Amino acid sequence: MTDRPVLFSGQMVRANHAGLKNQTRRVLKRPSWAAPIIDAEQDADGVWGMPSKNGCWSPLPIPQIGDRLWVREAWRSTIAYDDLAPRDMGGEEPIRYEADGHWETWGWTDHGRTGRHRQGMHMPRWASRTTLVVIDVRVQRVQEISEADAIAEGCRPYWDNDNPDILYGPNGTAHEMAPLKGPVDDFRNLWDSLNAARGYGWDQNPWVTATTYTVHRCNIDQMS
Repeated sequence: MTDRPVLFSGQMVRANHAGLKNQTRRVLKRPSWAAPIIDAEQDADGVWGMPSKNGCWSPLPIPQIGDRLWVREAWRSTIAYDDLAPRDMGGEEPIRYEADGHWETWGWTDHGRTGRHRQGMHMPRWASRTTLVVIDVRVQRVQEISEADAIAEGCRPYWDNDNPDILYGPNGTAHEMAPLKGPVDDFRNLWDSLNAARGYGWDQNPWVTATTYTVHRCNIDQMS
């Protein structure tokens, strides 16, 4: 079992906490020494890997079942600690979490005057309030996501008001209506908003790890 940090946006943190999300897909970046990923499969022990340059089996650097992921998210401490880097904090400072524009406190009722914004990538382990336990891992292309998996990613159908279609009623009358898009369409939009600018957009169909997990609303070091 390995403990790993994982970064989530505020929107996805709220979906985790609301019970609307229990999967995450992340771009699978091959090791610098490895050949491009053409195919991926599991060995007899269930470990995902790929053939290396010499044809030998090479495990992929991905989460394994049983691993624990401690969630990093946008946060702030009180203003008294603004001059300190996270590594210099003592671990007992009041914390506020910026979950999708909503302020949420955890563990403290009197947080005092709020300090400066801190990015999730700089959140230390002691400040994390959410732990995910991996129960399944798959390797696939991002476009292989199913409707059920898109729902597990926290996505839902939506009316695409920016793309109206002409639909016809029973009497043949044309109606301009916003088409109903499915969960996979919603996931595609979410994926591109996070990854297209990095060169891993939906149309590039990159290899990803699809990780399923259980959500525990506690710090990783508080878990039994």
